[in-house]
Amino acid sequence: MSVDPDLDAFLRHLEGEKNASPHTLDNYARDISQFTESLWPEKTPPFPWETVSRIHARSFLARVQQSGALPATTGRKLSSLRSFFKFLHREGRVEVNPFAGLPQPRRDRNLPEILGTEEVGRLLDAPKTLLAQQSDPDAFKRYACARDTAILEMLYSCGIRLSELTSLRENRIDLFGGVIRVLGKGKKERMCPMGAPAVNALHEALEAREAFLASLGEFKRPTALFLNKHGTALSNRSIQRMMKTMLAAAGLNPDFSPHALRHSFATHLLDAGADLRSVQELLGHSSLSTTQIYTHVSIERMKEVYNKAHPRARPGS
Repeated sequence: MSVDPDLDAFLRHLEGEKNASPHTLDNYARDISQFTESLWPEKTPPFPWETVSRIHARSFLARVQQSGALPATTGRKLSSLRSFFKFLHREGRVEVNPFAGLPQPRRDRNLPEILGTEEVGRLLDAPKTLLAQQSDPDAFKRYACARDTAILEMLYSCGIRLSELTSLRENRIDLFGGVIRVLGKGKKERMCPMGAPAVNALHEALEAREAFLASLGEFKRPTALFLNKHGTALSNRSIQRMMKTMLAAAGLNPDFSPHALRHSFATHLLDAGADLRSVQELLGHSSLSTTQIYTHVSIERMKEVYNKAHPRARPGS
């Protein structure tokens, strides 16, 4: 199958200059390919990008919306095509960007679900509660308890993404200083402080890992920070399953994802008076507007507390 040279150049630009992930590259390629199939169903590359007009751009987005696509999906396709034609314009391949200035579809702003501080405490205690129910835990079960406690503590204490956690290596952790170096989106590095409970939990997990590896007779030191029962890297999916188990053990909604601890981290910081810019830096958000959603969460929580507690909060009081 032939590939359009301009599209290929754009994807190489994203990968080489923007550090785009394979997932991001797939999304861009899929969105742009959908546009070409809609506009030129019988044509093969190379495509005449210079013939694309504003009417073509609007018609395509209208068809996407009419197909029942969510506003977020339509918005992503608009962003993909706008970026692509911006690249073509910069390279002198087109005179104008037909997608420039088109408004993003309005999206319902869903506030992120978070756990309260008491709920977080119950969740963090869950691994040790489950271990205490074991009559004779072996080396792996003892390690799994310490490992799962450290994972939950770090997700909440540092507010890092699950992918950032699983990609951590020991050389990026300073237990003495209580800091980790996180490689975030776009391969941007940031420093994240760890609270004392997270530092202690990680220290215990690393000690328990040594005992577990000794029981396996392993001599080759693993590069992954957190291991499964086979002594290999723990996957994102495994951590998601673990969290469901711990949520159930703590009597909490098992539908919460690991990302809920990141949401809780940000909201609890703002509730305690942290400034928005600092929270933005800790989360690794490139735009302050992304972080601002947590101010809405804090306001909603404040209203909820007010309505429950104030004697004249309700009509007729």
